Order: sequence, then structure tokens, then C-alpha cells
Amino acid sequence: MVGLLIITHNNVGGAIFDAAISVLGSCPLPFEILAVSQNCDPEERLKKARAYLKKLNQADGVLVITDMFGSTPSNIATKLASDDVTIITGLNLPMLIRIMNYPDLSLEKLANKAVSGGQTGVIEVEN
Repeated sequence: MVGLLIITHNNVGGAIFDAAISVLGSCPLPFEILAVSQNCDPEERLKKARAYLKKLNQADGVLVITDMFGSTPSNIATKLASDDVTIITGLNLPMLIRIMNYPDLSLEKLANKAVSGGQTGVIEVEN
């Protein structure tokens, strides 16, 4: 099973994760959430992220989700890149619910579901 690591500013990831759990009831994937505060030491957070990766990678890889490309959480995630780690930015609730609905997919297919869920979840509602 693919592991899930969410790295975001402050508790953005935790709040979105909690919302997804309130909709679905539980998370079927092994997961960790890493909050990155404005005053944190990025190297310390990177060490924590690497420890989470080691715990989460149960031979099927880890999907790392961040909230915003180019930010400190995203920069930390980028340093985790490897063959068995896929990084996606732009975390939103539809993306996370899509991930949780397909826990048996491979890392590559789960990443594709995450991106499609995130993109199709952004809609302009007209009057």
C-alpha cells in the first residue's frame, strides 16, 4: 500500500485531512502530516519528513502532497524526491478525498487520481 505524507504550512494539511475524515470516516492509507511553521528550522523539518518517509514506505512508495508550489513545504518535499516518492502540490479537499477513495492503486495511478481529483474539484460557479 502507498503511504501518504502531507507537508503544509502550519495546520493547513491537518485541517483538510480532518475534513476528509469527517466525510469518509477514516483514512485507509498509512499517513503522516508534517506542519511547517513560519519560524521553523527547514533542516529539522526535512529530517522529520525523511523519518516519516522511512516509516511510510512499505515497498509501494509514498505520495507526498504539499499545499503550494515554491513554498517552504514544497521545497522540503522536493528534497525527498526519488523513484519511490511522488510529489504533488496544490492540496485541496477533493484531491485528498480522491486519494482516500483509491487506496489500492499503485503510486503512479494514485498520483494521477490525486491530480485529476484536485483539478476537477476547482469549478467556477456561475449565477
